[in-house]
Parts: sequence; C-alpha cells; structure tokens
Amino acid sequence: MVHSVAVPRVGTPQVSAYLDDTYLEQVDTRVIAVGERDGAPWAAVEHCLFHPQGGGQPADRGWLDDTEIVPVRDRESGLIVAIAVEGGSLPPLTEGQQVHARIDLPTRTAHAALHTAGHLVEAAGRAQGWEMVASNHFPGQARVEFQVPEADARLADPEGREEVTAVLRTAVAAAIADDLPVFARYLDDGRRVVHLDALHSAPCGGTHVRSLGDLTDVVLPTLRVKKGRIRVSYTATHRSGS
Repeated sequence: MVHSVAVPRVGTPQVSAYLDDTYLEQVDTRVIAVGERDGAPWAAVEHCLFHPQGGGQPADRGWLDDTEIVPVRDRESGLIVAIAVEGGSLPPLTEGQQVHARIDLPTRTAHAALHTAGHLVEAAGRAQGWEMVASNHFPGQARVEFQVPEADARLADPEGREEVTAVLRTAVAAAIADDLPVFARYLDDGRRVVHLDALHSAPCGGTHVRSLGDLTDVVLPTLRVKKGRIRVSYTATHRSGS
C-alpha cells in the first residue's frame, strides 16, 4: 500500500516512500514545496525516501542530488522536509524541479534492524505479562522498558533476573529462527500498525526488516530493575546479503 500525506497548503501529496519500502535506496522525484526553518532553506519532495528522527528511531542519512541533507518533519506543513547538514547549504530549488533522492542504505537497514528487534523484545516481555512504558531504538542505546508487575519474585535477585532474561532470549531466538514475516497494515483511521506475523502488533511509523530472519547478532544483557521499571537493553544488526 502506498502511503501519502495530503497537506492542504501543498497541491501534490507527499508519498512516504520510506514506509512503503525499507530497502528502496534511490528515486528520481520532484520538489513539491520549499520554505525556511530557523532561517535555513528546506525542500520537500514528492517521493520521500527519508525517515525523520522520531518514534525512538534516528533520522536517515540522505542526499538530494549531491547535497547531504537531514530530514525533519515540518510542523506547520506536516511535510518531511530536507535541510542541509550542519556546515552545508541547500542549493536553490523550486517547486516542480526534478531531483535525485537517495539514502545511505546500510544506515537505514541498521536502524530498521534495531527497531524491529525492539518490537520483538516487546513481544517477549508482553508474553511475561509486562506492560511496555518506553523504548529507544538508537544504536548503542537500544532498550525497551516495562512497568514492574506488582508481584514477580524472579525480579528480586540477580539469579532470578538472569533466569527471566534467559526466557526472553529463548523467545527472541525462536521467533528469529522461524523467520516470521514483518509487515504493516493501515487502519481505517490512517494509523499504521506493524505486525510480526501473528506474534505481535503495534502502531508504528518506523522502518522495519522484511522478516525476522533478517536479524542477526541479537544480544540481550541481563535485564535491570530500577525505579519501578524493567529495562531490557539489546543490540541487533541486519544480516549481510539480505
């Protein structure tokens, strides 16, 4: 399904290509709007490859023609717009102008792997009866936090926490071994829901791998309990050649 954002002030809807195909690396498109953000010029393109920072996921690294850009969501227009990286400058662009957009695909797939692994960790935690309260999918910071249940004696001592972590690791490894498909569906109200087959689903605007078999090096250190929360940290990478 092609997802687009219709903005009243912009004649041409913006297609959220980054949601439709995680692995789409480049596209020829056209500028549909230009403006300024904090005094810096921006441009929005029709087929937007660029995932902006949000939902616990970092922004893509991308380019318009030969200019490296950072994608951000413009609150006024609702569009994802491209601004030049710090120290750079966006060339003069006009509405209707043809441009070539591309992303750094290894960075994209690294982010997608971490985000998908986060959903998988959430699924494993929910299977323990835990409720997720926070998540972060940034490299080096990836974690899912759950509310500590009122009574779970296993979490009271180091041996019990390692035992529970081992259960989570087993569940995660089994889902990856089964290579469960990962896909998104849109609800009638426009919300996007990401599914790990029948195992788990959650509203999400992030990028994801095609199936859990694309994940590798998924590591869960022993969980921590602090200030009423269970913190499950993790690492994950995208399988090479996939």
